[in-house]
Amino acid sequence: MHEMTPWKRIDAYRLELPRTGEMRVAGLIYVDETLERQLVKDQAPKQVQNVAHLPGIVGASIAMPDIHWGYGFPIGGVAAFDYESGVVSPGGVGSDLARLADSLFTTIPAGVGRGGEVNLSHKQLRKVLAQGASWAVGEGYGDAGDIERLESGGCLSWANPDEVSETALKRGKCQLGTLGSGNHFCEVGVVDEIFDTRAADAFGLRRGQITVMIHSGSRGLGHQVCDDFLSVMARYVQKNNLSLPDRQLACAHVTSSAGQRYLGAMAAAANYAFANRHVLMALAQRAVQAALSLAPRELQLRTVYDVAHNIAKIEKHEVDGKMRRLVVHRKGATRALGPGHPEIPSRYQPVGQPVLVPGDMGSESWVLVGTAAAASESFGSSCHGAGRVMSRKAAMRQAKGRNIDDELDARRIIVRAQKRGTLAEEMPAAYKNVAEVVEVVHGAGLAKKVARLRPLVVVKG
Repeated sequence: MHEMTPWKRIDAYRLELPRTGEMRVAGLIYVDETLERQLVKDQAPKQVQNVAHLPGIVGASIAMPDIHWGYGFPIGGVAAFDYESGVVSPGGVGSDLARLADSLFTTIPAGVGRGGEVNLSHKQLRKVLAQGASWAVGEGYGDAGDIERLESGGCLSWANPDEVSETALKRGKCQLGTLGSGNHFCEVGVVDEIFDTRAADAFGLRRGQITVMIHSGSRGLGHQVCDDFLSVMARYVQKNNLSLPDRQLACAHVTSSAGQRYLGAMAAAANYAFANRHVLMALAQRAVQAALSLAPRELQLRTVYDVAHNIAKIEKHEVDGKMRRLVVHRKGATRALGPGHPEIPSRYQPVGQPVLVPGDMGSESWVLVGTAAAASESFGSSCHGAGRVMSRKAAMRQAKGRNIDDELDARRIIVRAQKRGTLAEEMPAAYKNVAEVVEVVHGAGLAKKVARLRPLVVVKG
């Protein structure tokens, strides 16, 4: 049993977990003094320390200010592993407004296990897993011009659909173009403040503009891929006598058969997620057009960016003065590339990559921009959201007897959900203050504030 290493403050935005015992690197947590007080509420810092024990980890075991307890890795965790000697781990990979709300709610399928209008054959599903968002465009969902504004062009080329189990395929067959439940949502907001005019102009954002933000992923297919490979990794750990502080950190060396199989299956699930979000945005456009009686030309809805989270990506980063090929795990964290990076769309090259940080149902969401500093300190990573401070069960207890939809309505936010229980589980008090989380990321220089989006309409499962 590994004891928790006491942390020490480096500066106003950073804590360090010094390297002790069998830790291969130190831990680095981005929090200010206010958010530091919340660290003692769960064992997430211990998970940062645990990740630091994994073979091949480089730099530091990192956590963003939205850090909270996860499976194996903390949510908000970032870790990079050498491609040749490191590991990959599944645990490191969560108008008329009322009429508009109703239109979105009826057009976008949401909820646990809910199917949608896209019912795939086995052959079509394999194409989705291989082609990602480009499959959706080929089927008439979305615009081909949006593809360059998706992370990795909406497709990971090293995906291997053959490594996705039949169980996962069955779960994904009818769920493409569906929102899911939990913290997944479709949110209509308004840009109420601009902090960086140059970046906002590059992203096409202006004050008073109406926006649509979608948070969803690979649905049941991706969840099944993770479950399938946790058992594969557990057998690998036992067979190869890997010493781990937590069995939830089950892993396999990247270059091993198990590691390569998992990376191929995970990339296929990521491609499903890219396609899913592209279909969902097309459905959202359809709903807005219907609610407001607008033609596509009048609506002028286009993608600013689609950024992935809960993913491990093969990237090159400088470590100790040398460029190394790494597998960067981002769990509840997201990419934040700085100006000039070759993977950024051409129109964003001068300013950096858009970083999307959703809040809870009752508070603002944010658009940030990646920085060069993030590349040298956090493997080009930023936070992805506010981060929970309350379990779903605790939120349900606290919400008992309350009408969360009425409370949001009093704040001039219209919400539609398949189940009242979802609103209780996802009530604003269950999350950290997203403005404080963003302030840490901004102050630490990982990503800079561009625009604040105030929610008007939220659709959940």
